[in-house]
Amino acid sequence: MSISASAPSTPEAPQKDEEQRLRELGYQPVLARRMGGFGNFAISFSVISILSGCMTLYGFGMSTGGPSVMLWGWAGVGLFVLCVGMALAEVTSAYPTSGALYYMADRLGGRKWGWYTGWLNLLGLLGAIAGIDYGAALFTGALFHLQWGFDPTPGSTMVIFLCILLLHAVLNLFGVRLVSVLNSISVWWHLGGVAVIVTVLAIVPSHHQSPSFVFTEFVNDTGWENPLYVAAIGLLLAQYTFCGYDASAHLSEETSNASVTAARGIVRAIWVSWVAGFVLLAGLTFAIQDYAGTRNSATGVPPAQILIDALGTAGATAMLLIVIAAQLFCGNAEVAAASRMVFAFSRDNALPGSALWRKVSSRTQTPVPAVWLSVCVAALLAVPSLYSTTAYGAVTAINVIGITPAYAIPIYLKLRAGDRFERGPWHLGRWSKPIGWIAVVWVAIVSVLFLLPQSSPVTVDSMNYASIALVAVLVLATVWWFVARRSYSTPAAYGNAREQAEIAESIV
Repeated sequence: MSISASAPSTPEAPQKDEEQRLRELGYQPVLARRMGGFGNFAISFSVISILSGCMTLYGFGMSTGGPSVMLWGWAGVGLFVLCVGMALAEVTSAYPTSGALYYMADRLGGRKWGWYTGWLNLLGLLGAIAGIDYGAALFTGALFHLQWGFDPTPGSTMVIFLCILLLHAVLNLFGVRLVSVLNSISVWWHLGGVAVIVTVLAIVPSHHQSPSFVFTEFVNDTGWENPLYVAAIGLLLAQYTFCGYDASAHLSEETSNASVTAARGIVRAIWVSWVAGFVLLAGLTFAIQDYAGTRNSATGVPPAQILIDALGTAGATAMLLIVIAAQLFCGNAEVAAASRMVFAFSRDNALPGSALWRKVSSRTQTPVPAVWLSVCVAALLAVPSLYSTTAYGAVTAINVIGITPAYAIPIYLKLRAGDRFERGPWHLGRWSKPIGWIAVVWVAIVSVLFLLPQSSPVTVDSMNYASIALVAVLVLATVWWFVARRSYSTPAAYGNAREQAEIAESIV
């Protein structure tokens, strides 16, 4: 990687440069640049959240290939995701705006490319809030079950979920500085939490699985006979977890020296998560006492059963508290990222009621209505979980099938643009094209994997709803395009007087 940005002569220089760059991209700065480079990295790291994704999806991995696919799949998928992240970081450096992916696609490919990328990205981000916070509610229910014999019914889980959403909305209303502080704490909580959990699981249990079991054992409980097909499906544990690192781009208008630090934040969040996640998965798998009992745990959460069997109820409770806190950090960061996407998309008149959702508080310089819209839509997405055991999987599908293809679109358009693409200060140099094509091909492959049925026979309860989620997003985007195509537009360079006046009036 080649970074040609020169060091600023004063601490104020990066912020002034970035404000001017934002005006050149067509936007009047209205958000507060109070986030530093570490805070920007921290938000993507918090959204990826290995203590959320790995723990929540561990049971899925136990059935779709077992230990060998979980461990080696994590290693391989992480490498390809790092390529996607580096390629996306290069485009982020050139276009550091809150709109992120859709703005990049619009500039490189035109209005329709930007429009569909924006809708995929937005629905993915909103689905991520629902998936993350509902996962936190499930773990909280498991903790209450351990402590007080609480029965985690769908109704009670929904109540916990709504309380978590409300907490995250309130925390995000205090401004980006608090969000940045919480995300910085989250980094050390995640890394420290992984270290504590893995160390305790290595020391306390009297029995551990053998290395041959952890790294070579293949388990197929999907109903499909082809082991290659099962292994391919098993890769999704890692791919589901490696989502959300575009958060660094969405917060770029609130980050100092964003043309460099937002790009670095994306890449750093991926490789740190890659290493720490492998350690966590290995630690959990070595500590399994009873594979079948873990998969069919009464808690409904297989990692909780690993902790109970290895550490006892008291030890498991302490470890679950670490995991739940990490999930809460993750959900809070995701609300911040999604609300900035809502704000940016509304700023370009892409959403119904855009005039409301783009309003910014004059006191905190936070898009308050966008925060409330984000958590309300997330709440609605999770309502079907009251009636169907497969609903949580459907919510996860909305997240990944929306957000993952959206990563590849600006990368592909950058490759198609060739020398017309004006790179920013953070770039890949001669590695730009090979890494970019690896990223595009990988996203195409995993997007197909997301749509495949994951268990056999395929029934209403076992169906993979990702395909329906994808069609729904594309239909919604197409219908609304015919309504809003005359009003939707990203601004020309330096904007114009009418656009800038409307943006200024939206600060309340």
